[in-house]
Amino acid sequence: MIEDIAVSYFENFKVKHPVDPILIEGLPGIGQVGKLVAEYMIHELNAEKIGEINSIYFSPQVILDENGTARLPRNDLYFYESGDRHILFLVGDFQSTSNEGHYILADQYVEIAAELHVKRIYTLGGFGVGHLVDLPRVIGAVNRPELREEIETAGVTFERDQQGSGIVGAAGLMLGFAAARGIDAICLMGETSGYLVDPMSATNVLAVLTQLVGVTVDPTQLNAKASEMEKAIEGLVEGERLQREEELTYIG
Repeated sequence: MIEDIAVSYFENFKVKHPVDPILIEGLPGIGQVGKLVAEYMIHELNAEKIGEINSIYFSPQVILDENGTARLPRNDLYFYESGDRHILFLVGDFQSTSNEGHYILADQYVEIAAELHVKRIYTLGGFGVGHLVDLPRVIGAVNRPELREEIETAGVTFERDQQGSGIVGAAGLMLGFAAARGIDAICLMGETSGYLVDPMSATNVLAVLTQLVGVTVDPTQLNAKASEMEKAIEGLVEGERLQREEELTYIG
């Protein structure tokens, strides 16, 4: 019998007792910003995989590894512990393919947080602006006004060029469902064109997030990816400029 959503924890986690953990959500989205940040932190902190989430609301396909072996799509839970700092991570393959699924999955994610006594949730994503950004800002949203000052101090802005715009998917919905359960939730979004995977935007979100949660993560490898992307974008921009000049010369 296929369940709508199935959450399973590994044996290695059943003996652990997270104390006032925070949850960091970094599922696929605009510019893959949140996914890049969360997965990079998991790798650098050597976080331990503790569980899996399967659902009929994920894309109807299988994932192939480098050897051609197929598996069902899933989202994963990881756990990091250092002294009294406990962090849970939610990452994975997909968000929902339907509007209904987005609501049901986001509610389930927050239910998991409540069951594990999470005191604060950080959702991560990209804020698409439709054009290349030289200095991407980190834009924030909160589910309680009292949280705003704290993240502004960390360098987050609440100013948006598109007033009244919403946050689609888990990064936004989890804020609402968390509020209903009395859990503080903050969304951090890196400005991005939305056209490409954006490690440049991710580096800025990583810097803010690590400051807020009080962990040290070496950004070297992510910075290197950002530099590579910056050079690639510069090449694209230069190519477009030369093409326009050639067109003008031809017309003239």
